Amino acid sequence: MTQTSGAVQAAVQDSGTPQMAQASGLNLAAPRSRADHLAAALEERIRAQGLEPGALVGTLPSLREETGYARATVSEAVRLLRERGILEIRPGRTGGLFVAEPSPVVRLRHTLLTVGEQPSAVMDAIELRDHLEELIDVGAARCRTDEDISELRLLVANMEASTDWDGFMRANWALHERIAAICPNAMARAVYTGTLGHLSSSASSRVDEDEAAAAAYRTERLRVHAELVEAIASGDITTVRQAVTKHNN
Repeated sequence: MTQTSGAVQAAVQDSGTPQMAQASGLNLAAPRSRADHLAAALEERIRAQGLEPGALVGTLPSLREETGYARATVSEAVRLLRERGILEIRPGRTGGLFVAEPSPVVRLRHTLLTVGEQPSAVMDAIELRDHLEELIDVGAARCRTDEDISELRLLVANMEASTDWDGFMRANWALHERIAAICPNAMARAVYTGTLGHLSSSASSRVDEDEAAAAAYRTERLRVHAELVEAIASGDITTVRQAVTKHNN
């Protein structure tokens, strides 16, 4: 069993919707896949409880018991956290899932996520993201699969279906995070998603007294992102670079 407190008392199955955990336990409310739910919740637990490198987080069986998730879901969540440099697996009778020693990239990502919401910090994150945008999108265009493109188009549809600006921006960040996941450059991907984490956690409300102007701006941003996705789908690098230029302007 884990050394952490506040176990989730939720009997959830992979075919159902996970219940909201107690405030002292895992928060499984993120609107993504179940593996993403669990990975985000475990990362938050590690941060909130101040677990140091080498601290025991749990075991695969204990996490399945705690959450009610299937073996495949728990294993995928652990894989995601291992790739992010957050967890390590130690075999043997005294083994399990332990907090990993953070790499320089992971430390940078955590720094970006914990910066306060000062305007200068937000602008720094935007500048860094914009510089990485072409590298991320070109990498995605070279490696994308039909499944990737289907998911990207669905995320664009989520942007279009959003009923308010905050929802639109959350869908926007989800789209960019999914594009980054396709890029094979792990270093660029880690830094890029770190900036997205900071930007998505910052206030994103857009206040505009001219409703028509606000609607026109949102329509334009939707068009830009739809074109970016189709450029990635085409695999044509010149088209991708042109779409990135439009996106960053």
